[in-house]
Amino acid sequence: MEYFIGVILALSISFFSTAVGFDHDRAFYPVVMIVIAILYALFAVIGGSLQALSLECVAIAVFILVSVLGFKFNLWWVAGALFAHGVFDLIHGHLISNPGVPVWWPGWCFAYDVTAAGYLAWLLKCSKVKVHP
Repeated sequence: MEYFIGVILALSISFFSTAVGFDHDRAFYPVVMIVIAILYALFAVIGGSLQALSLECVAIAVFILVSVLGFKFNLWWVAGALFAHGVFDLIHGHLISNPGVPVWWPGWCFAYDVTAAGYLAWLLKCSKVKVHP
């Protein structure tokens, strides 16, 4: 069920963002990627684990770096980061023990991230968003 909800939410937010013009700004999807990545830090704080928080910060830094580079140079990097984060969601529990992560989160976030990556790729392919600054 979490996969279905992730896909529906990603499509709803993406279509809404296009309809109102949020995603006409090159910063929109990089900011979405950064917020998505930071949520694992929130879960570590909720779970009360400083060890998880420190490990999450390493992964978060990587996704922030790729998002900033994608914003500065090529939005395809951001689409790739969203997809990579979706894959990361599936293996996250094997890499980092974070007691604050809800049981349904990995599946939901995987579905959301991969769907958002696909939507951004479609926007870039159709030239609805500028690939380069």
